[in-house]
Amino acid sequence: MLLTVDVGNTNTVLGVFDGDRMDESWRVKTDARSTADELALTLRGLLDGFPVTGVAACSSVPAVQAELRVMFERYYRSVPTLIVEPGVRTGVQLSYDNPREVGPDRIMNTLAAFHLYGGPAVVVDFGTSTNFDVVGPNGEFLGGALAPGIELSVDALAARGARLFKVELTRPRSVIGKSTVEALQSGILYGFAGQVDGLVRRIAAELDTEPVVIATGGLAPLAIADSETIQHHEPDLTLIGLRLAFAKNSD
Repeated sequence: MLLTVDVGNTNTVLGVFDGDRMDESWRVKTDARSTADELALTLRGLLDGFPVTGVAACSSVPAVQAELRVMFERYYRSVPTLIVEPGVRTGVQLSYDNPREVGPDRIMNTLAAFHLYGGPAVVVDFGTSTNFDVVGPNGEFLGGALAPGIELSVDALAARGARLFKVELTRPRSVIGKSTVEALQSGILYGFAGQVDGLVRRIAAELDTEPVVIATGGLAPLAIADSETIQHHEPDLTLIGLRLAFAKNSD
């Protein structure tokens, strides 16, 4: 079975694939201070009963990536391991001024989106930041847009607003909030849905075609229902990309 690991700034997502089928997945909090031994203990608890025969990982957190490398060398020495970083074969052409600036999760999203839906496409990844990854007609990464994520914006609003506070992110009774809680919920949920639609339409105008729009990331369900442009929801998109990258490097 192939273990896939996507380390984000807020959460780490893990999945186990049996061939093309994902058997199980988990989401845990990312701690940049975790040591290789602590990471190994976490994996041991989650993977009980899953025989790991290969590992594919990517990380947006350099400190965790370094510890991941140590952990794989110490605890998974006999298992073929792929860490997505510059120089690794992915099959994704990076049409970017400095390709080394592109996060490995964005490359994996591009790879998986093109595999599943073809191109052009736009992946909207709702994480610590909201990433808009634009996939070209031949599967190339064309660039995109980065915006503050939903939780990051909520935390900043509560921290900087003297009379504002964190609220449960559920749909209010109406767009016109009748209380501070409802006003915050309206601004957050409908505001982010509008942001997505606005950016996707501008991207489509530049592409001069209508792209397939795919949502992923832990916070995607908060915006999907109210977005007019999102067509598909693939919560495991990055992990699917890791599976494809592992296969490409195992040939």
